[in-house]
Formats: sequence, C-alpha cells, structure tokens
Amino acid sequence: MRYFYSIFIFFLLISCSNRQEIVKTERILFYNQPANTWNEALPVGNGRLGAMVFGTVSRECIQFNEETLWTGGPHDYSHPGAAGYLDTLRTLILDGKAREAEKLAMVHFMSVPVRQEAYQPFGDLCIEFPDHEFYTDYQRSLDISKAICRTEYKVNGVTYIREVLASYPDQVIAIKLTANENKALKFGLTLHTPHEGNSIYCSGDQQTLEVEVKESKLKGIARIDVETDGLLVCSDHKIQVQDAKEATIYLTAATNFVDYRDVSGDPLARIDEYLNGIKKKSFSKIRKDHIADYRSFFDRFDIGFGKTARDTMTMNKRLMTFNESPVDPGLVSLYVQYGRYLMISSSRPGTQPANLQGIWNNELQPPWESKYTLNINAEMNYWPAELTNLSECHQPLFNLIEDCSETGSITAREHYGAGGWVIHHNTDIWRGTAPINASDHGIWLGGAGWLCTHLWEHYLYTLDIDFLKETAWPLMKGAAQFYLDYLFEDPETGWLISVPSNSPEIGGLVAGPTMDHQIIRSLFRDCIESTEIMDKDHKFAEQLRSTLPHIAPNQIGRYGQLQEWLEDRDNPEVKHRHVSHLWGVHPGDDITWEKSPELMQAARQSLLFRGDEGTGWSLAWKINFRARFLDGDHAYELIKMLFRVKEEDNVNWGGGSYINLFDAHPPFQIDGNFGAAAGIVELLIQSHQGFIDLLPALPSALPNGYIKGVCARGGFEIDMEWKDCEMKQLRILSKAGHLCKLRYNDKMVSFETEKGEDYYLGKNFIL
Repeated sequence: MRYFYSIFIFFLLISCSNRQEIVKTERILFYNQPANTWNEALPVGNGRLGAMVFGTVSRECIQFNEETLWTGGPHDYSHPGAAGYLDTLRTLILDGKAREAEKLAMVHFMSVPVRQEAYQPFGDLCIEFPDHEFYTDYQRSLDISKAICRTEYKVNGVTYIREVLASYPDQVIAIKLTANENKALKFGLTLHTPHEGNSIYCSGDQQTLEVEVKESKLKGIARIDVETDGLLVCSDHKIQVQDAKEATIYLTAATNFVDYRDVSGDPLARIDEYLNGIKKKSFSKIRKDHIADYRSFFDRFDIGFGKTARDTMTMNKRLMTFNESPVDPGLVSLYVQYGRYLMISSSRPGTQPANLQGIWNNELQPPWESKYTLNINAEMNYWPAELTNLSECHQPLFNLIEDCSETGSITAREHYGAGGWVIHHNTDIWRGTAPINASDHGIWLGGAGWLCTHLWEHYLYTLDIDFLKETAWPLMKGAAQFYLDYLFEDPETGWLISVPSNSPEIGGLVAGPTMDHQIIRSLFRDCIESTEIMDKDHKFAEQLRSTLPHIAPNQIGRYGQLQEWLEDRDNPEVKHRHVSHLWGVHPGDDITWEKSPELMQAARQSLLFRGDEGTGWSLAWKINFRARFLDGDHAYELIKMLFRVKEEDNVNWGGGSYINLFDAHPPFQIDGNFGAAAGIVELLIQSHQGFIDLLPALPSALPNGYIKGVCARGGFEIDMEWKDCEMKQLRILSKAGHLCKLRYNDKMVSFETEKGEDYYLGKNFIL
C-alpha cells in the first residue's frame, strides 16, 4: 500500500466519519401530507415485488406489482416470409419511395401481431383505520439508506407508526403497524385488484387473492398473513384487528411464469414457500436482514455536494424552490442516490430487468405497455449500474439479452435471411424481437448492437475474463454476424449502410441512419478487441476488421452539424426529443475529444439545434451529452429543468419530476431517473477514452463535494473530494492490477498497480 502523508489519512478518516452523519439527514424524502395520487406515493421494491405506499391516514393504500404478471403468453412474433420483401423495400427506399415502402412493410414485414404485450398491476392492499379522520403531527418519509417507508401521526394523543419494506432475502412486503398505547390499534384490511377475473377468500389469519389476467396465459396469487397482539377476526372477505398495540402484515405474490417459453409454474407453491420461510422470524429480524442486504449494495457508493438547511425540507417544497437562491446541492446528490435506490429495488440478480416503469405500475393499459423500449429507454435504465457500483444489478439485463438472442435468431432468419440475431425497438416478457407498432419507426436495427455494449461495458469495468468468454462473447458475436449479413452496399456512395432502418422515431423509413452505423462500428471494434483478449476467433475478427472501413462514416453537414442521415437533410428548426445521431458521443465512444474533435464540435452543434427542452429521459440524455462535451454549467441548467414540478393534469410541456422524485416523461418513466443519475456522475468522472478523467465537467454551482465508491473502466474504484472546484483528496482502489492512467485538468499521470491495493494521491498527483 502506498500512502500520501499520514496527515492525509487522518483527514480521510475524519471525512468518512462526517459522511456517516450526513447520510442520516440527507438520504430521506420527507412529506407532511399523504399522497393524493399515485405519482405522490413512495416506492418500495425487492426486484420481484414492488409497491407504492400512499401514507393515507384513515384508509392506507399499498398498490403492489409482481414482475411477471403480463398480458399475453409464449409467442413467436416473427413474420414468416418477410425476408422475401426485403429487396423490394430496399429498392423503394433507395428510389425515394419511402412512403410506399412503409405501406408494404406494414402488410408483409411487421411483427405478428403488430403490438407486444403489457406489464400489469397486481392489486391493492387496503387498510382502513376507523376514527382516524382527524389527526395531527403527520409526516411520511422514505429513507433510501435503509429502503424503509414510514408514516407517523397522532389521533387523540396516541402516536401511530407504519413501516413498509420490501425484503429481498425473505421475498415479502412487510408492513409494521404500532401504537404507543395498549389496545389503541384497530383496523380492517383486504386485498383488491383491477382484474375482472379474480377471487378473494379468508382463512384464519390469512387472505388470498387469485387473479387471472384477461387475454393472458398468466395467473397470479397474492396472500397476506397477519400477526398481532390483539384480537383478529376474519369475515366477509376482510380481516379485522382490534385491541392491539402492534400488528405485522406480510404480503407476497407469485405467478405461473417460468420463462418466456414456459408458464407451467405453481404460484401457490411459491407463496407457501415464501410465507413458510418467515414463520419463525420476527419482524425485527426480517427488518434487520432486509437492511443488511440492501445496504450491502447501497453503501458501496456515496456522493455529496454540501449540507444545507434545505436537506430537512419537505420534498415538494425542495422541488418548487430548487431554482431559487441559495442553491440546493443536497437535492442533486439525493437524486443520484435515489436513482441507485430505484435500481436496487427494481433489478436484482434472478429478476426481470427494470422496464419502462421499473416494477411500479397501476394501470391495466400502461403507457407504452410499460415494456422494454430499446431505442434508448431500456438501455438508459442501466447507465448507472457499473458506474455507481451496482454491477450485480446489471445481471437481469444480460439475461434478457440472452433470451432475445434466441428469439432474435428466428427474426434474423425470417425477416432478413441473415445469421446471428437481431432485435428491433421493443421487447416484452415474451422476448419479442420482430418490428412492432408502425413501420415508419418500428423497423430499427440497432437493438442487438446497443444491448451488446452493456455486455462489453460490464467487462471493461470488471475485467471479468470468464464473463467475457462465457456470457458476453457468444452474444456479441451473434449480433455482429447479423450485421455482417445485413449491411448493404449503397449504389451511390459504395459505402455499406443499414437499410431499411430508421433514426429512432423521426424521419420515417430511410437508408443509412447515422446512429446505426455508430452502433455497428462500435460493436465490431469491441468484438475485435474481445478476440485479442481471449486469443480466439481471429478469422471472424478479420472479417470485421476488413468490413469496418467500408461502413458509412460520420459526416458533417452544411450547418456544421453532425448529420443524422446519409444525406445532408437535417433541419435546424426541428426540436425533437430523440438525438439519436449523437449515440457515438454518449453512451458510445465512436466520437470523442481525443479521437475526433471536429466531430465532437459538429455533434455539439446538433445538440444546440435540438435545444434544451425535452421529455424527462431526453433531459437526462442531454445531461450526459453535456458531460461528454465538458460543459458542466450547461448540464446544470438541464438539471434545474429536471427538477421542475409536474402536476397530474399538466402533461403538455417538457419533462421534470413528480413530488416523489419519479421522472416525468410525462407520464412517469423511470429511465430519466437512471439516466440523470448517471449523467450527474459523468460530470465528476469519465473513463471512456482510455484514461480516467477527474472532475472533467464540474459545474460551478457544485464547487464543493465528494464522491466515493465510484467505478471506472479498467477495474478501478475511486474516492475523491474537492473544495472550491479544486481536487483535495483522491483514493484509487485497483481491483484488477492494471495500469492506471489519470487526467486532472491538463495533467496526466500513469502508474502500475497491484490487485487489491489502494493508491492515494494529492492535488498535485503526487503518489
């Protein structure tokens, strides 16, 4: 171990001690009134089960989901014989007859059926408290350092407290109800569901809800189990508790889903297993195990920009006054940690990946079916995973990629006569990969390539060679094989282009959208580097290497912009939420300041044309762009826009946040939460150019702060602290023993490392 100065260690220990104190006050969302709407309720989740807690006094509602309750059933979405129309589509597009191509594709090329399935709500646990209409001293909160939701109030001098948590170790949602006087607690509770096909029945201290989803092969069972020191009576589909001081409600749910091909599971057996597993455990033990499990993820990383009086404000007031002086730096760091909270709560090893709404949804017909949109949104969900030390939470996405490589191989064959695998702009729990919705935006070919960057990024952050060989490489190779077969020689330029395709959700069906070529180039390069690392498949790598120079390059147009299409037809007046042709800037590295400064300038010009306004996830992506452009102050202006308070009936202007900090598209989409969290961290550290860039785009509004446990490519974990925009302390943990290259301001330093060793550097980069 190398030490900077002993005094440095002394101050580092003091700093860590102070951070523990800060966590106690800065990691809580406070409110002084119950939630009136779903977008004011507070989320809890364990990856499989999710719940929204309203904190209503006389009638508490806990709306809950189970990740595998969807419409539909096992299904091959591909369109047999579609490949027979591919040449005709290409000819029409290249002849300038895109509208005719779109009409033909709607009949002969789209998925069967043309839409995918929807994620479903499961039900509601309703708890009624008689005579609690008049109350005082109300407060509710979500402590994201413990993943516990708490409601507290007084009625007639008696203090009532509710705690709600979603336990991953025990696979239940646990609700603890207490009063500070004997026999003061009384309530009735029952399960409800919006699904027409349902039955509810009580037995002893349990109530069971059975659900059948309309037009679905899935059915689900939910059960509540009540423990109390009071009197418990079960009648008329309701459990009544009287004369109690405390009671605990355990809720769990399961479906017959096994995987995208198999719905033969036994939900009742699963529920029995979960509830039998906690029969000999007290709530305090379940709570303790829950916190220990959750904090094993959450505590790896911390971030702070300074403590102010606003840290104890109610969240709705903090949001409404964020743009007022003085600044509220604590809300920025809280937003990052809230994004990590949502990831831990919605994406755990063994679960489904986080969908458009994580795992939280209360609608039978949710926006965009609450599925996985792959032309930005599903990938954005996982931008913070490696960066903020939640690598294991990335695993559910890898499982989805593996599933889609299987269904996508059928789509590649049936739609394109190609090998490998492909996926278009959406998928669902049944792993549909064929183009859906409408041909003018549904025929987009970048899904497989973009998803594979997540596999490669996981390797770059962890340097896990076994993961690269056994998991990532077969999937990356399959996606690359598809693109080798699919790329088409443009008769006018001689370049290899992507056709038919689309620049996501703008411009209709085209030939050669810039985004596709950036993704394909990046995938080919990653594959070539993988073969060198593994020392295998060199012949395949040579195919990729010989193809790369012929793929249509990035081009600068007549306005000095990065062209979105093969032709120079960008309209500077168009203010569209998608800025897809900047994919090579972020999340890709096809365009960087080190490799191609002229293209970075053109990309920045494109972003200026598009403007700052956008939906919630669009604002999040623009924060990341601004970070890569090294424009921290502009990024901070976008952060301010992200904190605009959204009202339920105001959905016609740009994105912002609901008062529970959910990202407002609007409506709610979780991708903005994840994407903005990653973007804020990218202002502080970047590692995509072959070195670790420290404080590359620090906003002047955040002159003081710290970050610890942040990860960088190359297998490094970093703690750093800055004051008055100057680096004060830096610790680097080498997890793989590779060469460390650092840049701070204009100074570069490189040094060899040993696996498992810490390295401390001063502000002048002195080891």
